[in-house]
Amino acid sequence: MIERGTLGGTCVNIGCVPSKALLRAAEHYHRAGHSPFAGVDTSAGKVDLAALVAQKDELVAALRKEKYQDLVELYGFDLIPGEATFVDPETLAVDGSRLRARRYLIATGASPWAPPIEGLDRVGYLTSTSALELTTLPEDLIVVGANAIGLELGQLFLHLGAKVTFVEVLDRIAPFEEPEISQALTDHLVALGAEVFTGVKPIRAEKSDRCRLTLDTPDGTRTVEAEQLLVATGRRARTSGLGLDVAGVEVDSRGHVVVDDTMATSNPRVFAAGDVTTLPQFVYVAALSGNLAAENALRGTGRRIDLRTMPRVTFTTPQIASVGLTEAQAREAGHRPVTSVLPIGAVPRALVDHDTTGLVKLVAEEADGRLLGAHILAEGAGDVIQAAVMALRYRATVDEIADTFHPYLTMAEALKLAAQSFRKDVGQLSCCAA
Repeated sequence: MIERGTLGGTCVNIGCVPSKALLRAAEHYHRAGHSPFAGVDTSAGKVDLAALVAQKDELVAALRKEKYQDLVELYGFDLIPGEATFVDPETLAVDGSRLRARRYLIATGASPWAPPIEGLDRVGYLTSTSALELTTLPEDLIVVGANAIGLELGQLFLHLGAKVTFVEVLDRIAPFEEPEISQALTDHLVALGAEVFTGVKPIRAEKSDRCRLTLDTPDGTRTVEAEQLLVATGRRARTSGLGLDVAGVEVDSRGHVVVDDTMATSNPRVFAAGDVTTLPQFVYVAALSGNLAAENALRGTGRRIDLRTMPRVTFTTPQIASVGLTEAQAREAGHRPVTSVLPIGAVPRALVDHDTTGLVKLVAEEADGRLLGAHILAEGAGDVIQAAVMALRYRATVDEIADTFHPYLTMAEALKLAAQSFRKDVGQLSCCAA
């Protein structure tokens, strides 16, 4: 293994682990200041962001050692610090030394990407990496990009007490989710005090004492300003300097390595896995693709990745979780979809929690009721979605979901109620009616 940076990659160092640790802390802080229960008075004190970030760093260091550094010794492979570059289709150069192997695996991941906005390079903007290293809470923050990363980090600072403005070039936040989820989350963020601009294009960034961002809107130009500017507009593959052109490894227009469903590239010696490829950028997809790439490269077993039941989770509060087709995608794919949309306020768990923000939308085939997609905005949605993953994998119908046991007073019951909604008015059922 050749590593030019910090061992462990994105997830443990600058991605999932540190961001979710801080997100959970911010959620606890917000809840402490907003108790929904009568007679239970709670309050939130001052945020010590430096202490919180230090605790996060301790967790990251411990997991990096336990799950990466220690495993190098356990498995007994060679770890070479340095920069690797292909010098021909069959040879690597690593800091002056030459290495040849029967197979190669590229797993260099991705880095934050910023769009071409005039003046942006001079502003000193935050990325998804540097935002997790702040030790002083900004008074206010502009977030450019309102998909998963922008929404998570924006709400992190919103929960900690900053004033947050979301800016999204597409016509809604969470633009790849169902429109009902986008609207419900927009309403929730606005209720928390956020400002949301959609369908606008950032055209110029400036900074003196504060960051200023000029937006091209349907009503003309408008300027927003804040102490900090966070750009969360996606990530691009780390392929610069690898010599992929001389290796004969094809990349797409964004620089991502093109792979087939066995993780093979255009060079038969070279495989690739994770965020450096054209696959969806989720850690569990990276893990599976790495497993398949290694097995196919060394054993030639021809295992293939299947993304049809790949879930996605956005760790906002409430969470977004989805699997399968949206209503629009189902129609484009030639299905005749029918849908049910269940407000989370119809779920007993949400009622007893006094937390009714969200919904469940199920998409099914009209002819036979087979589930095509499940889309959830709710507390614990990331856990609930796994039941829908299994239902999709085994081609369950909404009637079969409705007839399956779902424990009462759990959020998982939301799936059952949404499935029942295709046939019944669940508002006219007793609490746990089958």
